[in-house]
Amino acid sequence: MKSDLLKSADTKTSDISLFSATALGVGGMMGAGLYSLLGLASAHAGTHVPLAFLIGAFAASFSVYSYSKLGAAFPSSGGAATFTVMSYGPGILSGGLNLFQYIAYLIAAALYAAGFVEYTNTLFGGDLSPLMLKVISAALIITCTFINLLGPSLVGRAETVAIAIVVIVLLVFAALGFHQADFKSFEMAGGSAQGIAVAAGILYINFQGFGVVTNSSSAMKKPQKELPLAMFSALILVTVAYLAVSSAVVLLMPLNSIQLHSGHVLADVANKLAGRMGFAVISISALLACAAAVNATIFAASNIAADLAKKIDVSDALGTSVLKNKMRALTVSSIGVIILAIIFPLAEVGQMASLAFLLVYAAVTYGHLRVHQKTGARPWLLWMAIIINLILFAALFTNTIKTAPSSAVALMIALVGSFGIEAIYRLNLKKKTPD
Repeated sequence: MKSDLLKSADTKTSDISLFSATALGVGGMMGAGLYSLLGLASAHAGTHVPLAFLIGAFAASFSVYSYSKLGAAFPSSGGAATFTVMSYGPGILSGGLNLFQYIAYLIAAALYAAGFVEYTNTLFGGDLSPLMLKVISAALIITCTFINLLGPSLVGRAETVAIAIVVIVLLVFAALGFHQADFKSFEMAGGSAQGIAVAAGILYINFQGFGVVTNSSSAMKKPQKELPLAMFSALILVTVAYLAVSSAVVLLMPLNSIQLHSGHVLADVANKLAGRMGFAVISISALLACAAAVNATIFAASNIAADLAKKIDVSDALGTSVLKNKMRALTVSSIGVIILAIIFPLAEVGQMASLAFLLVYAAVTYGHLRVHQKTGARPWLLWMAIIINLILFAALFTNTIKTAPSSAVALMIALVGSFGIEAIYRLNLKKKTPD
């Protein structure tokens, strides 16, 4: 049975408007990272967290340029999964990279689910049992999976409503924060150059959602014009929000308190600003943001699956077994996200997600260099994306080995395993195919 998404791709009808695509990108970016990773980032960057966000946005802007050019030239529901094949050709390299990219989206969705659970627990005074938190995480993921089954237009509308509320709440939060902040007594604290680079790497996951927008390119009327506009608009909107909110946080709360309340620091700052009402409002907005991010990320992963189900030569390991159809792909995806969300704590899955996407974006952009004549992209801008992503990856990976070696090992297993599985499938297929 073809999904609504596949039908839209086949008939070239438009289900995603420019506004919805922008909301989808904002939804993919404005999730658990902002609400739940500020404390972890401040442990490295100190009160320079806004600068770390700015560096992350600067790094992401070059990848946005690369992806917008690729998406405009090769519109497809598979997004970057299609880009790798157009750049590297069908084979183990593109297939393994697509499988790893698929896993990266699952890791990101697990991060956002973990953020949702963190704020749910905060709303209930931190009294929920570990089992109940796992049940809530699974329920959220299953709900988002069901929404994705109903088609891209519903996904777009759901993102628009949720993100509109979140953006309004965050802007009010930042405005109140700046109004009450004591600028004269504020002093910068902590954060070496290396620490800020590590924090920028940790916070990079906040910008990975721009890739989600490319998966909607086949459902746009004019992807050549609308896709770049939607992607850069989403990036600018979330960057402004991140800078405003993180600045308000460091102005209002001492550094040691930010690190102490790491997973839900925004709720504690809101409590300081407006009492229990502020605490409840920011916590609910966090739930909406994290749910929207889970929804948007599963949307991207399922679109990769849908595209691979049609184009088996994109990735044998995915297209011929795991992702044969929309229902199976969503089922496998949701199970994978649930397992990741249960196994890894928020901080570790956050680091894994950032590391994975830093690698994916560098690899996809390197492939872009091979076809830049077709996309009209400028090579020096592509090289900037590759170099900056790899620098942030090296800084974060070095730190992760020291602080969370299990997540670093898990990520490397996923990377090596992706190419190993793809190679085995292609080898078996070659044996079965007569000369």
